[in-house]
Amino acid sequence: MTTDHAGYFRELAAALGAAGVPADRIDATVSELAAHLAETGSTPEEEFGPAAAFAARLGGTTPDVTGPADEAETWTWTADVYNDRRLLALHGDQGWEVERLDALGRFVCRRTSGTALRWEYRREIVGERRREGLLDRLEPDGWELCGEWFFYAYFKRPKAASTGPAAALTALPQRPSRSWYIGTRAWLLAVGWPVAVALILMAYVTDRLGFAVTFPALLAGAVGMALWTRRQLTKGSGNAV
Repeated sequence: MTTDHAGYFRELAAALGAAGVPADRIDATVSELAAHLAETGSTPEEEFGPAAAFAARLGGTTPDVTGPADEAETWTWTADVYNDRRLLALHGDQGWEVERLDALGRFVCRRTSGTALRWEYRREIVGERRREGLLDRLEPDGWELCGEWFFYAYFKRPKAASTGPAAALTALPQRPSRSWYIGTRAWLLAVGWPVAVALILMAYVTDRLGFAVTFPALLAGAVGMALWTRRQLTKGSGNAV
């Protein structure tokens, strides 16, 4: 961690502590974020926004975690919203159990040789008003909340709950070599926003087309992009398969 980032992380740690996050979880979160910044070369403000606002988002996504047994295999990976359910189904069939989502939204998994089971997952759109009803509906069927990221909630249960003895694993496939699954559509979504806004703003500032044309185009473009983004990010909740 550089000295330039130290002040940001002190403020973040203090805000998380005030929110009741345990000290060991704060230390782990700060370490994860610092490692991420070392890879990207960006500043914490650019990457995460103001420390206080970021801490408010993280306060509900950093649960206590008991460390896995020494013989357990661990693996952390990330995916976009177009691939996460498919990959959760694939990796769940290989015995990977999601313990939590870390501060960067990555799936932190474990698998213990000799006792590994197949797991199944589902993703739901969740808000504060829906949370209680959603938990009441899923928990009786054995679904356990294993992580949240913004308005997504991820649930897990042993596949034996739906398939019986077929869920047992007699041999463990090799741990995947990849940990980053970001597809083309996700990159287009990330790039499309700034490009579209930049083009409309350029036309507006230069007034090449006139205010009567550029202002409605700016407004329609912003609304259209917002609706399209919302549709892309919220479609497809439910089972991972």
